[in-house]
Amino acid sequence: MTIRPAWWPHFPLLMNDKPKSPWGNGNDESGPRNPWAAPPGGRPRGAKPTALDEFLRRARGPGGPGGGGGGFPGLPGGASGRSLWTIGVGLILALWLLLTSFHVIAPQQRGVVTFFGSYSRTLEPGFNMTLPAPIATVTKIDVQEIRTEDFPEGGSAQNLMLTGDQNIVDLAYAVRWDIVDPQNYLYQIKDVRGTVRATAESAMRSVIATVNMNQAITGGRVDIEQRAQALMQQILDEYRSGVRIQSVAINKADPPASVIDDFKLVSAAQQKAQSDQNVARTYEQQVMARAQAEAQQFDLAYAQYKLAPEVTRRRMYYETMEAVLARNNKTIVDSGGVVPYLPLKAPPPRLTEAVPQTSATPAPTTGAQ
Repeated sequence: MTIRPAWWPHFPLLMNDKPKSPWGNGNDESGPRNPWAAPPGGRPRGAKPTALDEFLRRARGPGGPGGGGGGFPGLPGGASGRSLWTIGVGLILALWLLLTSFHVIAPQQRGVVTFFGSYSRTLEPGFNMTLPAPIATVTKIDVQEIRTEDFPEGGSAQNLMLTGDQNIVDLAYAVRWDIVDPQNYLYQIKDVRGTVRATAESAMRSVIATVNMNQAITGGRVDIEQRAQALMQQILDEYRSGVRIQSVAINKADPPASVIDDFKLVSAAQQKAQSDQNVARTYEQQVMARAQAEAQQFDLAYAQYKLAPEVTRRRMYYETMEAVLARNNKTIVDSGGVVPYLPLKAPPPRLTEAVPQTSATPAPTTGAQ
């Protein structure tokens, strides 16, 4: 058991002790010296005040110890501190008004102004002024930029579509669009790009379903592009999207990769059949033209025959004989009293039939001669 003496008899002695500073007493030179106090022997005469002394003097101001001169302008407090705060606040307000109230709109841009979050008006190109933010805010929209959407995105995957004749075609196309109404573009549709892509995909599939495979691959591309563009624009106008479809261009229209070799053979056969049909049509036109010319010539001859039947008949006889005799050798015999020598060819020898002969004659019969 430990017995400790009571502390209360020593309380008056504790109250008489002076509080000790970490730098020791002011007059005690044995302890550590206060770095902010003057040295014991005083500052030597002629010594220049240090930068720290000048800073402390200006910080104390005219009312502080060792004062004299104005207060330090970089510290708050005092008359000069309040004026500094006033100037700073004024500069901040001026900068805030300058940055949020004055707007420069480029020629290719339009500025959509909202008043407390509600649409107010649209700024045209040039220098414009509005109320400062957050009372009024301006969103700049580029209305001349042409945006392009590729289908399929990236161009590497297949984009298979079903045609009207139950065939499958791999179709790649691009859609170009821009902004025509900034207000609707910002506030009517949340994801404008996604809406444009979904609309283009739906419209193109709808148009491809009404044509056959040959039209989609060969000669019907222009019609498909125009119909798809019109259908896309109609859907987007119903959505009030503020978007205008500039053009639709089909970049590739092929059969699926698994059957493309067989399809090439079929296409070659179809092209050959088309070529043969063209040759037959050309021959038909030539024959018909020749027949029509002959019929027209006969009509002209018949008209002449009706005017002079005998003369026409004789002329036709002469023309016919001329055409016949022109291809044969001719011999002209004069009807005078002289018989000319005709170099006629000798007739070919006649073939005689061989009669079989016996080697001996039969003997006469008895009683016969």
